[in-house]
Amino acid sequence: MSNILKEKLEDAEQTVLFGQRLSKACELATCIYLHGDLGAGKTTLTRGFIQGLGHVGNVKSPTYTLVEPYELADWQVYHFDLYRLSDPEELEFMGIRDYFGETSHSLVEWPERGVGFLPNPDIDLTLAYVGEQREITLQANTENGLRVLNNL
Repeated sequence: MSNILKEKLEDAEQTVLFGQRLSKACELATCIYLHGDLGAGKTTLTRGFIQGLGHVGNVKSPTYTLVEPYELADWQVYHFDLYRLSDPEELEFMGIRDYFGETSHSLVEWPERGVGFLPNPDIDLTLAYVGEQREITLQANTENGLRVLNNL
């Protein structure tokens, strides 16, 4: 059983669909770090993830607020974008530990900016451009992460 999964995504629509599939594969609270350059599709994938769990409506990037919460029927989903975080200690002041509970999924863009204040991820997810397509790579780091990859 491999702890790495790679797929090609032809366009933004496939990125959203993959996000929906990923959300349905998460049976337990899951922390996912999202890696990739600006414009690689991290927020697009997150939109699919959140919509896959039943959210109807806009999913916006929390670039200026650092976190965007979504209260859904069975889950809370927290979408973090730490791109503009100037000091990881700011996460402590916003009560970062309260976001990672047994009924929440957390998707964290730019996690390297929060080192020391974020929990270890179940999955490291990387989006990269390969020509006109995107390649998505998921690496499971925990038993829960392996379970998610197997459910995909």
